[in-house]
Amino acid sequence: MPVTPLPVDTAQHLNAHFILHLAKALHAHGYSAHRLEEALGHVSARLGLEAQFFTTPTSIFAGFGPPDAQRTHLMRVQPGEPNLGHLSRLDGIMSDVVDGRITASEGSVRIGQLLAEPPRWTATQTLIAFVLASAGVSCFFGVTVFEACVASVLGLVAGLCALTAGRVRGLGSVLEPFTAAIVATIAFLVAGMTGGGNAYQTTLAGLIVLLPGLTFTIGLTELSTRHLASGTARLSGALVTFLGLGFGVALGAKAGSLLADAIVHAGVEWVVLAPRVPWWTEVIAVITAPLCFAVLLRADRRDVWWILIAGAAAYTTARYAGRAMGEELGAFLGALLVSAGSNLLERFRRVAAMVTQVPGLLILVPGGIGFRSVTSLLGNETVAGIDTAFRVALVGISLAAGILAGNVVTGLAKPEFAEGERGG
Repeated sequence: MPVTPLPVDTAQHLNAHFILHLAKALHAHGYSAHRLEEALGHVSARLGLEAQFFTTPTSIFAGFGPPDAQRTHLMRVQPGEPNLGHLSRLDGIMSDVVDGRITASEGSVRIGQLLAEPPRWTATQTLIAFVLASAGVSCFFGVTVFEACVASVLGLVAGLCALTAGRVRGLGSVLEPFTAAIVATIAFLVAGMTGGGNAYQTTLAGLIVLLPGLTFTIGLTELSTRHLASGTARLSGALVTFLGLGFGVALGAKAGSLLADAIVHAGVEWVVLAPRVPWWTEVIAVITAPLCFAVLLRADRRDVWWILIAGAAAYTTARYAGRAMGEELGAFLGALLVSAGSNLLERFRRVAAMVTQVPGLLILVPGGIGFRSVTSLLGNETVAGIDTAFRVALVGISLAAGILAGNVVTGLAKPEFAEGERGG
């Protein structure tokens, strides 16, 4: 028996078309499941549509209309990297449509134009950000000046690998283990030839941008808000990335050590005596790291100063509160400050909360601790690996609690939004 299609109101069809475009764009640029569903629900209600949404890191389900006559859409999507510049302007397009300044069809056109724009930051600027981020993180570790220089070179190598992966088909699926193997080989080769003992720290600094600490934290936040499917999937993805990085480092460490032994045995060896990085380099790193994240997360230039303030405030709060009250409470207070401050900034300065919240959280996320846990397990240090993994879980839960508490304390990003969906 043939099925007669239900009549579709033209205005409602255009509104639904806009919402689907918006959903895919927000998902591709880093919105978490609970924020995405809340934002789409709010926009649908304001446009007069009865709608339900279900999102995971790889799919979006959208149903429009009453349950007995619902039109359901399925979109297969891939987890995207945060693009703060696009998110900020998508936020503006969403507000313009909801407030009636432009129509839904005009909003769809603007979204298409936005996604077609060339990258805001050049490849050279991205490489510089990789280098400075690795150098800054190495200063947090208190390494020597020579090791900080090595970390900078490793950051350049990681940046070249990341840019190459975007142009070589198939390389993106093995980016993490491939890059980790190359970076670890260089780090352990240099350490073996110069007598250095911090190869793991320089390796971690070189790979810091690729660590999935933010994914891990977002997954825990989704589980905390009862989005179990998305949270579980995101945590699994973070675990697979950690394992890929750990495997690459283990492989590179072995290859680098063997090469260094062969070269030293041939009589080629240098002894490098370098002082520790001075204390003031940490201050510089606190400034440069958020700026690097602004470039790597493709933020608009107008938002860079807010990102710098958020990152510096998060790190300072977590560091000094952590010294006084413990690492977990320090992470909680840092996340609380970033979440609440980002929501207030959105309310009073019209800067999308996610623009400052994501870089601020990147300063706090326990990616480095998780990396050490995996490398310990791969090195048969089971007890140390499990102990470190437990620390990762505690810090991650503290961050998730801080994010949610910040949303509650500030009454959420905007009065008309039910649960601060623009707060990342």
